[in-house]
Amino acid sequence: MLERRCCVNGAFASRMAQGVRRRPIVLDLLLLAGFALLMAELGPYRTLDAPKLLRTAYWLLAVFGAGLAGIAADRVLSGRVRGFWLRIVVVSLAITPPVTLYVYVLNAVMLDLPRRWWLLHQLAWQVLAVMLLLTTLRALLRRRVVETRTVILPPLPEAEQAFRLRLSARRRGARLIALEAEDHYVRVHTDTGSELLAMRFSEAVEELSRAHGWRLHRSWWVAADAIEAVRWTRGGGEARLAGGMTAPVSRTYAPTLKAAGWR
Repeated sequence: MLERRCCVNGAFASRMAQGVRRRPIVLDLLLLAGFALLMAELGPYRTLDAPKLLRTAYWLLAVFGAGLAGIAADRVLSGRVRGFWLRIVVVSLAITPPVTLYVYVLNAVMLDLPRRWWLLHQLAWQVLAVMLLLTTLRALLRRRVVETRTVILPPLPEAEQAFRLRLSARRRGARLIALEAEDHYVRVHTDTGSELLAMRFSEAVEELSRAHGWRLHRSWWVAADAIEAVRWTRGGGEARLAGGMTAPVSRTYAPTLKAAGWR
């Protein structure tokens, strides 16, 4: 179904949506269950010798324990780590130590494996490999696949003029992508790089109030034509911007972006 709607500040968006919207939690549970059953059937890491019922119970506990830890870590790091693949790696590395200890206990209790704590580093590599695979599958499953074409009307001549005069001569004529608050400064992202301005974020947003853009987060403002895709999660989301950047979309500002056609 093709939607075309008028967005705020004169921005127009056209979207071709594919598939049926599913609840993320249900998808997560189905993924974990399916992954656990697959591992139980394959029996990697010498678990194939265990009885099938015990092997299945072991992998269900291992995958659900590790998966839920990964989901929790992903929610904590989602607004701090930029980049789709970078976040997968960071989340996997962050949860590998606690999950390794968890699997070590499961191995000792359920599979009656020898308690060789000095081999924990070997187990950690195995856990990291599984977590990278599981985290990648989850991220790809939750990633909304849409084709988006956005056509932005030219900005008003005076809309960005005052703000652009604050930039260095090299970037005054550059394409404006986003503003990011950094303590008492504002980092301006353009297609020729970024630079810091000594001003409050609220003042910068006010100067760009007539420009074509939206505030996505308490510390992010994004130009409308810089948004390439939006991945929605529970309560918020993440916008992929021109140049490979990503910006968080908070629960507070999500309705504004959705009203602009990003559903």
